[in-house]
Amino acid sequence: MLSSSERFAPENVCKVLLKFGLISEEQRKEIMAKKDRLTTKLEQIRAMRQASSTSKARISNPVTIIDVISSLQMDRADDPSKSLDEDTIFQALAKAWKVPYKKIDPLKLDLNLVTTTIPHTFARKHLVLPIQLDDGYLTVATPDPFNTEIIHDIAQVSHYKVKTVVTPKTDIIKLINEFFGFKKSIVAAEHQFGTPLVDLGNLEQYVRLRTADELPSNDQHIVNAVDHLFSYAFDQRASDVHIEPKRDKSIVRFRIDGTLHQIYEIPKNVHSAVVSRIKNIARLDMAEKRRPQDGRIKMEKQGVEAEIRVSSVPVAFGEKLVMRIMDPDVLFQELENLGFTSMDLIRYQQIISMPHGIVLVCGPTGSGKSTTLYSTLRNLSTPDINITTVEDPIEMIHEDFNQIAVQPVIGITFASILRNILRQDPDIIMIGEMRDVETAENAIQAALTGHLVLSTLHTNDAPSAITRLLDLGVPSFLIQATLVGILAQRLVRKICPYCAESFDMDHSELVTMGLDLGKTGVVQLQRGKGCMRCRGTGYVGRSGIYEVLPVTESIRKFITSECNVEMLRDQARKEGMITLRENAVKKLMEGKTTYQEVLRVTWEQL
Repeated sequence: MLSSSERFAPENVCKVLLKFGLISEEQRKEIMAKKDRLTTKLEQIRAMRQASSTSKARISNPVTIIDVISSLQMDRADDPSKSLDEDTIFQALAKAWKVPYKKIDPLKLDLNLVTTTIPHTFARKHLVLPIQLDDGYLTVATPDPFNTEIIHDIAQVSHYKVKTVVTPKTDIIKLINEFFGFKKSIVAAEHQFGTPLVDLGNLEQYVRLRTADELPSNDQHIVNAVDHLFSYAFDQRASDVHIEPKRDKSIVRFRIDGTLHQIYEIPKNVHSAVVSRIKNIARLDMAEKRRPQDGRIKMEKQGVEAEIRVSSVPVAFGEKLVMRIMDPDVLFQELENLGFTSMDLIRYQQIISMPHGIVLVCGPTGSGKSTTLYSTLRNLSTPDINITTVEDPIEMIHEDFNQIAVQPVIGITFASILRNILRQDPDIIMIGEMRDVETAENAIQAALTGHLVLSTLHTNDAPSAITRLLDLGVPSFLIQATLVGILAQRLVRKICPYCAESFDMDHSELVTMGLDLGKTGVVQLQRGKGCMRCRGTGYVGRSGIYEVLPVTESIRKFITSECNVEMLRDQARKEGMITLRENAVKKLMEGKTTYQEVLRVTWEQL
């Protein structure tokens, strides 16, 4: 049997990659020619990172030929559209070694199993990670599955039979840092905060999230635990973080692509300390535990800033925290990337190009209204335009906008701000939400005096926005005079591109579920089989579906005190409005989403 150094020798690794057609002979020669220079360069970079790190613990991470090949970012010989990355190399090596390959989903790992089976120092030194216990067999992930001495040591310590799977080295290191770092901090915090008296001191408001390697061993454990938690949330593309107290424990959940995943269980006596830390950096009143509170945190990780909205609510077993992560890359997008059809995009751009009037964005909570509004404002923002927003709370701070936060406690409401905002000489006004007739009337007054006003309403579709305004008590003639366009929207999950597959489905089955695609016989659709990249869900990311209703002269005739929504909708469709359901079906036929998503998101249009 080959030794570890022989298995990872450049000649042997290249031989495996050649065997499976991942590199050409020319690429092999290029690798062999550059390997020494690149190895030295990568070693220097790692030495500099270790020198700047405040962490005492050093992880075993020598530069290998796999690191060198990955750094070259070569195109795969069998598929030039894909690059030869670390995952692909380890998959090929696992196949050659006849050892199972495992791409680990961190959300499905058992925190206690990972962190209590073997010591932290042992895991870091040998790059091994226990990931599963089943029928007396402990599955251990490692980049080198033939290190029999290490496997024997794990078997002796754990008292289980050990099976090995191959996992990329980078993944192992990242998971060791995340899991052991968080667990260590939580355990230490459990001892530290086991008594009722908790003193977190005066902590900073602006937080730069540190990596696991940067966390100093003498820092406050609870601070480290919270840093790990937020860092992990960013890595997993979470939009929300829930910390929910139960009777005997506290549960941490992440919302990813609209779906909640349970991440951790933390001891109940640590819950208050975690909540206090987060409330402190969010500038909330730590002593107030009986009333809901809202705050915000500005965070930075690896040069990227993000806003986090924090909401605290008292529940049966303590304070529940929900943190909404406002990623600027998500909130501020080009309109073309939001999911509009080409025709709907043109119609929407025409609406927002109006010199004055009211534009409404409608949809339930979590339908992407904030993203649409912020992306629209950024699209409209130029040096010669004054944009003022009134929000509750400010979702994401942007230097190009003049943003005002509603504070009802001191009498600063949507209505009171709008009464005075016109003195600030705005060109475009964005109102977070039209909640009452007073806010609506002030918005209408702003539109009548030559301003473009953008706002949101919670309605199911575009025509219903008009009846909602009438229900608020806005006179129909004022709606006629000011309303220029309505946009209704939803978010559908996109099929994972890495595991997408085609399948046939009889059109009659779709019809029985309320989906008429206008075809007969067998219809070819797309779905995601489920893979590690999508965590077995078959979906990665989300896209908007839209219903754009320009308020034309013929539409205005239907806006009366006795407005008939169905007649209004029929007229809008005659003028070219594509409904939410129809737009969702388009995405279905284009292979971007599934029929299950179409039915889930547009159920009210059955």
